[in-house]
Amino acid sequence: MRADKPNGGLSMTTEELSESELAGAPAATVAEPPPRWSPLILVSLGTFITVLDFFIVNVAVPDIQQSLHASSVAVQFVLAGYGLPLATLMITSGRMGDLYGRRRLFVTGLALFTAASACAGLAQSPAQLVAARVFQGIAASLVTPQVLALLGAMYQGRARAVAFNVYGLAIGLAAVFGQLIGGSLIALDPGGLGWRAIFLVNVPVGLVAVALVPRLVPESRGGGRTRLDVIGMLLVMLGLVAVVLPLTEGRELGWPLWSVLCLIAAVPVLAVFAVQQHRGTVRGGAPLVNTTLFRSRAFSVGLFAMMFYYATMGACFLVLSLYLQQGRGMSPLGSGLLYLPLGAGFFAATALAGRLVGRLGRQAPAVGALLVVVGYGTLAVLVSGIGVGGRVEWLAGPLLVAGLGMGLTMAPLSSMVLAPITADHAAAASGVLTTAQEIGATVGTALIGSIFFRMVGDHTQAPATSHAFSVCLAVLVAFDLLVVVLVQLMGKASEPASD
Repeated sequence: MRADKPNGGLSMTTEELSESELAGAPAATVAEPPPRWSPLILVSLGTFITVLDFFIVNVAVPDIQQSLHASSVAVQFVLAGYGLPLATLMITSGRMGDLYGRRRLFVTGLALFTAASACAGLAQSPAQLVAARVFQGIAASLVTPQVLALLGAMYQGRARAVAFNVYGLAIGLAAVFGQLIGGSLIALDPGGLGWRAIFLVNVPVGLVAVALVPRLVPESRGGGRTRLDVIGMLLVMLGLVAVVLPLTEGRELGWPLWSVLCLIAAVPVLAVFAVQQHRGTVRGGAPLVNTTLFRSRAFSVGLFAMMFYYATMGACFLVLSLYLQQGRGMSPLGSGLLYLPLGAGFFAATALAGRLVGRLGRQAPAVGALLVVVGYGTLAVLVSGIGVGGRVEWLAGPLLVAGLGMGLTMAPLSSMVLAPITADHAAAASGVLTTAQEIGATVGTALIGSIFFRMVGDHTQAPATSHAFSVCLAVLVAFDLLVVVLVQLMGKASEPASD
């Protein structure tokens, strides 16, 4: 296990990827010392709490609104205040990790996230809570892109496959059980904290991780120049804000003119960013994103596969919660309990990923996406039949199948996308990947949410709710079928994507 050398990268040949990372067999014949798993636990813990805070707030919205006398606009900014800086800063943070040290950025972000969580839990006004959520999002953007780069540097061969599976498990469980954990904390009301507990629970976890990470997680960084591309940083931030902000807030505000203008303006801004990054790469400079990364089909096509996958996952969680709570009148805790079959399937597939991928090889993510198609399709048929009044237990089976598919897709697909990346650009590539994931989730949520609310209108507890949910699931099935096609187009990554 090597982590301190800049040339000990993520790049692997096609044979090494299929036999080692996807089949679970060591690629090297030379005996290596057994891997240490304590760094993996700590890094995964940081991943879990930052992903959890993206989902856990949804169930606390009514209590927050009542306690702080917050307007609907303020509540929307409480929700968007976290995701906006997270999506727009990860590419920059990833490059900073390559330049200044991934562990350093990870620990700094985790310390700031812990402080921001305390501020959110102690907020006395909507403005204070929104500010704390933005602070949380900025901190999480420092943490997230370092994770895959740290894991890729710390583990090799079969150990890396295990590490990537655990990473996927941390993300999946945080996303799947976010509503259940939030609903449980609010129902238990520890110390009379109410909704504040969903933020304050991060504080002891964060303090322990911040204390232990410098001792147990080795530092790693990329080689080459150490100058940060400030112009590229400003361009990508401006372009991504112009995309993410209107997609996050536009639907709630009725798609005002500024939201449309922002989306239009994002196109030339991001085009200028792409040209500027390519010129910097050709001239041997230090661009924020080395454009030679995109010479690999596994990376460039894989980014689109990840976007569609996360679009379906985030959107499904949204409309499922709306169907259960608004359509069927279930409590946050009650609807959260229905996520248990989904989580059980996800956990089982992730735990067995090494064996399953060993048999399926590079088709594992495609098979996983097809299982999600089966789960969503069956769920749509059942919901059309039972409406808002039938037995909700019938939904457990399709959710279990969908969870199995999610668990079989997430980690293997991430591993395939990052396989051709060298260590010098590991965190930057991870930043691009995680940004694609966040944008996919944002676009998917905005699109599917718009379809759902347009179909339901004011009839939130009428058959229109179940019909809208079924239609949204049909759209998500189409997205997952696109994931299957894109996996076939990724090809083989036999050479590093960057020098």
